[in-house]
Amino acid sequence: MAKVTGARFEVLRLVRPELLEMAGYEPVEPTDLLAERLGIPPEQVVKLDGNESPYGPSPKAVQALAGFGRYHIYPDPGQRKVRRALAGYLGVGEEQIVAGAGSDELIDLLLRAVISPGDGVINCTPTFGMYAFSTAVCGGRVIEVPRREDFSLDLPGIKSAAGQAKVIFVASPNNPSGNLMSRRELDALLGSDLLVVVDEAYGEFAGESAAPLVPQRGNLVVLRTFSKWAGLAGLRAGYGVLPAPLAAFLMRIKPPYNLNVAAQAALLASLEDRGRLMEGVQAVVEERERLAGMLEALEFIEVLPSRANFLLCRLQGLDAREVRERLARRGIFVRHFDMPRLRDCLRITVGLPSQSESLVGALREIGAELGR
Repeated sequence: MAKVTGARFEVLRLVRPELLEMAGYEPVEPTDLLAERLGIPPEQVVKLDGNESPYGPSPKAVQALAGFGRYHIYPDPGQRKVRRALAGYLGVGEEQIVAGAGSDELIDLLLRAVISPGDGVINCTPTFGMYAFSTAVCGGRVIEVPRREDFSLDLPGIKSAAGQAKVIFVASPNNPSGNLMSRRELDALLGSDLLVVVDEAYGEFAGESAAPLVPQRGNLVVLRTFSKWAGLAGLRAGYGVLPAPLAAFLMRIKPPYNLNVAAQAALLASLEDRGRLMEGVQAVVEERERLAGMLEALEFIEVLPSRANFLLCRLQGLDAREVRERLARRGIFVRHFDMPRLRDCLRITVGLPSQSESLVGALREIGAELGR
């Protein structure tokens, strides 16, 4: 009888060694799991940790999903209807659009397209963790150029690092600080030999976009998503606006059916109903300002200015991790980042007015419990 060895095969020895040592990305957890952990109904969870829409998707998107009868057929690999609709939304050519499973997939596709092992990618920390994560997965080398104390870009530092890099990622508004990149900063970056990737995941809340500049600039890419403003986070619908030659190349190397038929149907319906969705965006912007005022009234919280659908709050004299844990025990979930410049900070998604009231009331109680 043949000797069986498969059960003892050490499969992880085939994995790239640097990936074995790499920490995974830390995503937020879904509402039903949080509710189960606390033993409360999901509707009682105040989920303010994922920057999701408090208003959900467009009713037209829900109808489109319910009425779609071709889930057994592969989606259009050329994304033709989607690219045409997005081009009309942004006022660019459809040949400059590539859609994907959230903007996360576009980050990965871009890096796989342009980064060879060891190539440098500039990361302006603190910022969205997927830039460094995807760079490492793709074999690139992360070059950190920390932001200034006000979270603006360190342009001299970027200039010094540019000779060692191919790509720079800049979130605008930045996550988790909420501030926009200025046109002066963008022009300085575009004057380099870097591929400048501007991530506008929160662009609809800011009311500004660099996308119209893409046809004029050969080294500018703008990433956007339907996760936040359109309430499609669970369907993973994102896209990039790219120089036409690069867009054509990404269309060649992407998985052929990367944007599924449900995401395509919901995306198209959302664009048709964008007037209603933008009313929700305006409601979030107004609630953002109201919530900022309520939080500022608590003497132990400093609220940083934000153009996104969240607020970064710096706690004075309190441990941010402990405050987050005390909020979680009350069924209120916010984000805490375990890194030096953010250890005293909480990032709070702007939710419904009733959720703001619950949050501020709980913070007031926690402040009293901890002597503030």
